[in-house]
Amino acid sequence: MRIVTWNVNGMRAVLKKGFPEFCERLNADAYCVQETKMHPEQAKVDLPGYEQYWNSADKKGYSGTAVFAHKSPLSVSYDIEAEGHDTEGRSITLEYEDFFLVTEYTPNARNSDEGLVRLGYRMEWEDARREYLKRLDAKKPVILCGDLNVAHEEIDLKNPGPNRGNAGFTDEERGKFGELLEAGFTDAFRYLYPNLENAYTWWSYRFNARANNAGWRIDYFVVSERIRDRVNDVAILDDVYGSDHCPVLLDISL
Repeated sequence: MRIVTWNVNGMRAVLKKGFPEFCERLNADAYCVQETKMHPEQAKVDLPGYEQYWNSADKKGYSGTAVFAHKSPLSVSYDIEAEGHDTEGRSITLEYEDFFLVTEYTPNARNSDEGLVRLGYRMEWEDARREYLKRLDAKKPVILCGDLNVAHEEIDLKNPGPNRGNAGFTDEERGKFGELLEAGFTDAFRYLYPNLENAYTWWSYRFNARANNAGWRIDYFVVSERIRDRVNDVAILDDVYGSDHCPVLLDISL
């Protein structure tokens, strides 16, 4: 089974930059998309053979997730079963016979002149999402994928020193990711490639960052520990353009 996650930074924009052709070429079992910034009626996404599931934010042009799945799930649910975390379209769960597939666009702590204005909300989300995943994991294995908006370790970004304390690389966010792993989950990429450097999935549009590969790894596949040995590969497709993120591909035997 092959699953792709990609923060497209605007579905309508990426549709004009080869998204359907990319999906046709790769022929994955599922495409999990974050930051769609649209409602499904605002543009036609023509992917023959794939069912579409959307979770859009109440606020127009903001956040949002979608899944395009080749195989029909047993059930589909939206958000993370936590009051106060159901208006920004940040998560979709597909249940299959042997596993849950969850895609997520984690809230950004948001740097501003007033500091990290959403860090408190981010911490609340982290705790609620971890408990949600633990409930799923008690039933069957989980595959979580998406833009989790954190570089867990210093190896996961080009310039850790100057970025310490910035959104996505605060001690608080990194600690919450560690708590998720301690709850019975595995960062699939680092499981396979524990020491691989210069492996990034997001680059700022400023300072020619992508050309210089001055990036961050903030897009993940996180799997239940009991299926981590079934992961064949996690590939960062950094030669695919159209967004400030690149797609990431999971190859897993399920």
